[in-house]
Amino acid sequence: MANWEGVNEFVAVVESGSFTQAALRLSTSVANVSRRVAVLEERLGVKLLLRTTRKVSMTEAGQSYFQQCRLLIEGLEQAERTVTEMQQTPQGKIKVTAPVTYGEHKIAPLLHQLLQEHPQLELELVLTNQKLDLIEQGVDVAIRLGQLDDSSFIARKLDNRQLYVCATPEYLDRFGVPYTLSELSHHQCLVGTYDHWRFRESGHSRSIKVTGSISCNSGVVLLDAALRGMGMAQLPDYYVRKYLSSGELVEVLSPYRDTREGVWALYPQNRLLSAKVRLLVDYLAEHLSVDSKVLMF
Repeated sequence: MANWEGVNEFVAVVESGSFTQAALRLSTSVANVSRRVAVLEERLGVKLLLRTTRKVSMTEAGQSYFQQCRLLIEGLEQAERTVTEMQQTPQGKIKVTAPVTYGEHKIAPLLHQLLQEHPQLELELVLTNQKLDLIEQGVDVAIRLGQLDDSSFIARKLDNRQLYVCATPEYLDRFGVPYTLSELSHHQCLVGTYDHWRFRESGHSRSIKVTGSISCNSGVVLLDAALRGMGMAQLPDYYVRKYLSSGELVEVLSPYRDTREGVWALYPQNRLLSAKVRLLVDYLAEHLSVDSKVLMF
């Protein structure tokens, strides 16, 4: 700001006792210090310093002005230290958003563990299957699943997930086991947020529209329906893993199983990434145990 011009030079002269020492302190020339102090005095319309061949002293107005300026400069220095420490030391509130079920089962426990290890952090966790606007909502990190849309954010891979098509043995005994993708049209498919299931056939991704008597945007609800033998569901591994292991659910169409898809931490591009965001993303990547990689979108 223009109103600050000459203030640092004036304070440096008073504290060091000479224009020469002030110039050394500010890494500039004596002429530049003298010129800026003169401009300050002219703007204020008052003499601040009295110069003789031996020393520099303050006028009465200069003494009063120095005391006020010193407080302002100390406040500015403290503000800069605080901001720098925030960049170097993880502290303060961090806002995270994640899909509901993945957030409940995978993200929330790790974030709670992180806060126990770093009590200077505060957490606001928003679990929603809606994609929030990170900038508008003030979100520091968003957890996103699957294919990412192009954006101006940085994405770091945290985890992988695998989709399985499965049903109960009772359902398969009653309606038969499908062996080809064309047979899906003869089955009750439990439809989620999207009415297309993803597969891989002959090395290529394939999306097939499915229909059924139950449609819901909750994986928990679809899992419950599948366990009741009401149809087949395509769900991520963290929903069905234990039921596949126990035999309560059986995978079908495994030769057409799609490739694993990514789980990502999305955050705004920032050359000076805050320490709290860096810590959180590193922590999730480490504890979700994948070879994470950073991409620019």
